[in-house]
Amino acid sequence: MKNFILGLAVLSTVAMKAQTQIIAHRGYFQTQPPTTENSIKSLENAQKLKIYGSEFDVRMTKDGVLVINHDEHHAKMEISDFTFKELEKEKLSNGENFPTLKDYLKQGKKDAALKLIIEIKPAKTPELENEIVKKTIKMVKDMKLDSQSEFISFSLNICKEIKKIEPKFKVQYLNGELSPAEIKSEGLDGLDYHYSIFAKNPTWISEAKALGLITNSWTVNELGVYEQLKAQGIGFVTTNIPDQLKGK
Repeated sequence: MKNFILGLAVLSTVAMKAQTQIIAHRGYFQTQPPTTENSIKSLENAQKLKIYGSEFDVRMTKDGVLVINHDEHHAKMEISDFTFKELEKEKLSNGENFPTLKDYLKQGKKDAALKLIIEIKPAKTPELENEIVKKTIKMVKDMKLDSQSEFISFSLNICKEIKKIEPKFKVQYLNGELSPAEIKSEGLDGLDYHYSIFAKNPTWISEAKALGLITNSWTVNELGVYEQLKAQGIGFVTTNIPDQLKGK
């Protein structure tokens, strides 16, 4: 009987580890009432959900300040062409101040259980990308958030630069054109692709897992798509509806 109970405990632990984990896309902002993506409030909402992580986007202003914004523009101003002082005059649509990376990391540190999925956006030149990577990593390390932070990017240069500076950080590539074997050969930790890429390449999830790579998919906002990916054994999904997919 003891062996039977022990066996059940082991199976339960394995099953828990195999469960697909949920990451909130730009925070959890589709609340009632709704808030704004990439806002401090959206990060707070994700923390309350008790999910794996919350993703957010990092860009750099003309004067070198790291800020949180998905698009190249904030209130019709191209972020890389304006100073932070100019940009912060325009608040987010929910009334919050235009957030800096430091603001975001301070809030993230309040809940060590939630992983901070840092997407560094491509810049106009490799030199600018490398500067953003260096500054982001320094801030993460200065705030002692190493173990809580993971990184993603559409720029292969950014991904490789992160691994070059800090090999222990988990880094996943977003763009979708590299096979699991190519991701492995580039020295990265995983692939985080749009679900349509996995639909076109149905063996990639199993191939990635066999290579010991992290598997993630974005932006999964339909239960049917989630169930298909989960059936293939995907490790993570990034979603605008983390509240609905949690526990499914």
